Amino acid sequence: MALSPDDFARLDALLGGDAAEAGALKTVRQELPGLSLTQCDASDIYAEQPFRDYPRFSVYLVDGSNHCWTITTDAARATGLVVVHHKTARAI
Repeated sequence: MALSPDDFARLDALLGGDAAEAGALKTVRQELPGLSLTQCDASDIYAEQPFRDYPRFSVYLVDGSNHCWTITTDAARATGLVVVHHKTARAI
């Protein structure tokens, strides 16, 4: 499933606020059921630049079109997300 501009707008609404909590990921899964969504610790993905950096989450795009998944910055190639939940809100 490729991500659409509407999907990204929905992510902004769900994950972008200061009040967004870990439970927001469950809502993302419910509202975007065909989306591949993986959550990991920040130490697992420290070398990549996030596609979106929210106060409580960083979102990385995944390109799963080939045999191996890769992190991408190309929204047109994105087939999923990796989300890092920050334990406390960060200033952006």
